[in-house]
Amino acid sequence: MRFLMELSMPCEKFNQAARDGSVEEKMGRILEDAKPEAAYFFAVDEGKRGGVLIVNMNDTSEIPKFAEPWFLCFDATVRFSPVMTPQDLQKAGLASIAAKWK
Repeated sequence: MRFLMELSMPCEKFNQAARDGSVEEKMGRILEDAKPEAAYFFAVDEGKRGGVLIVNMNDTSEIPKFAEPWFLCFDATVRFSPVMTPQDLQKAGLASIAAKWK
């Protein structure tokens, strides 16, 4: 199942990693392990670093695998939301659901 993984990282720990030269290695390891379908990074919440990743999980027990590296390396706040592609939405059977709840 696809999840949208939203990240918010306070600047202090990320800046420390940037200054000591470890940020690229840490981000690289996290992203290599997560193998996101897509990843985008940007500023959030008035100056914090943030990002979104699309990750695939077979079970919610995998949430720590995706979240803990961000917690441990960057003191991040992480939020997950299940998401669908247009093809997933087509398979949902919206017309039959709507008919049931007329």
